[in-house]
Amino acid sequence: MSRWQGPKRPPGARETREKGPRAEPPGFRTRLVAARAHRRVLRERRPIEEALALETKTLQLPPADLGLARAILTVAFRRRGTIRLAMASRAATGEIAEAGPLQPLLETAVAQVLFMEVPDHAAVDCAVEIAKRDGEAKHYAAFANALLRRIAAEKNEILAATPDHADAPEWLFERWTRAYGPDAAGAMARIHRQEPPVDLTAFATLSPDIPGRMLSTGSFRLETEAAIPALPGYAEGAFQVQDAAAALPARLLHARPGQRIADLCAAPGGKTAQLAAAGADVVAVERSAQRAERLRDNLARLKLAAEVIVGDALTLETEPFDSILLDAPCSATGTIRRHPEVAWTKTLSDILALARQQAALLASAAGRLKPGGVLVYATCSLEPEEGERQVEAFLANHPQFLRLPVTVSQDAVPAEMITPDGDLRVLPSHLAPEGGADGFFAARLQRRV
Repeated sequence: MSRWQGPKRPPGARETREKGPRAEPPGFRTRLVAARAHRRVLRERRPIEEALALETKTLQLPPADLGLARAILTVAFRRRGTIRLAMASRAATGEIAEAGPLQPLLETAVAQVLFMEVPDHAAVDCAVEIAKRDGEAKHYAAFANALLRRIAAEKNEILAATPDHADAPEWLFERWTRAYGPDAAGAMARIHRQEPPVDLTAFATLSPDIPGRMLSTGSFRLETEAAIPALPGYAEGAFQVQDAAAALPARLLHARPGQRIADLCAAPGGKTAQLAAAGADVVAVERSAQRAERLRDNLARLKLAAEVIVGDALTLETEPFDSILLDAPCSATGTIRRHPEVAWTKTLSDILALARQQAALLASAAGRLKPGGVLVYATCSLEPEEGERQVEAFLANHPQFLRLPVTVSQDAVPAEMITPDGDLRVLPSHLAPEGGADGFFAARLQRRV
């Protein structure tokens, strides 16, 4: 019995073959995920990690490819000003059309061409192919090809002609210039272009096999790209990852055994761990149950104990504390080097709204402090509304509080990080010879007896 072979062609008819889908060029899906996540970051104002997690629900990637997508996104936002200038100056109209994924697709491709050690043709070919497969962007596939190839050919000229501050959004750079002066603002913008260092806070003697050096602030700065969990002492709880600037606010409390200390807005728990390691009885308050669970996990690995309360710091009902650390929710502009999307997703309205929330949290925390107790207010923000001005307003409205100035001798804080009023103000360009730091603010306040 013969097998059925389908209908026969009419006599004289030409044989035709149905065209199947074009093969994906190598790296296609990785770059598609990066472009889609880029668009999601800007449209939905999400962190890079959240955007990637959402996109990889449908387009799953192996770990190495996910790492490349993450690197593309990080570079695309870290150097977005340069990327957009290069594109606009080489587009006939000076603008890139709003056509589906075209803009994020081009920005992520230019990031690879200008700043990443990937073959130019891989970035260009994948971007063009992604454009061709999109209903809106396909009309601009030839434009994308020509633009990307021109940028690749003119790479050195582009990098040489771009101003140092180009990658800082103009409105933010102007604010930093007013707050800290043009030299400091320029230094901050330049260091934001660099990869951030990784610092450790040690709770035991660090293994000599961990490459790095101690900083003047007491943190240990790594000089290795090895995975953190693979470092000796990690599983045993010898250290935690914590930027040098982020480690300072908890130290300003000078916690000691027997003190009852609240850490408000505590997750992921780095400062809680510092206070617990000093012997204090710590109550860590965190509004998010998921983040509180992460805090518990971190404390468990470090073999440290604290009472963890899932709740709102504004409505916390508890006995007064000897000391309080309030690391308040903020715009996080001090962490732009680690989270470069922050520069492009935060607005002035966000800063002002967060400042109102911080004022409420600060007033609430003040009411939970014993007479003579110390309150440290901190934010990882470079914006004065969330730092210096917040404390000025608080002291004006709470005469029962006074500022306890931070000092070089008492607190082991470098002089460049102390404001004329005695507050802690870390700029990303501080510790520049060692690689800089996160931006941070902290003020130490005491309730009068």
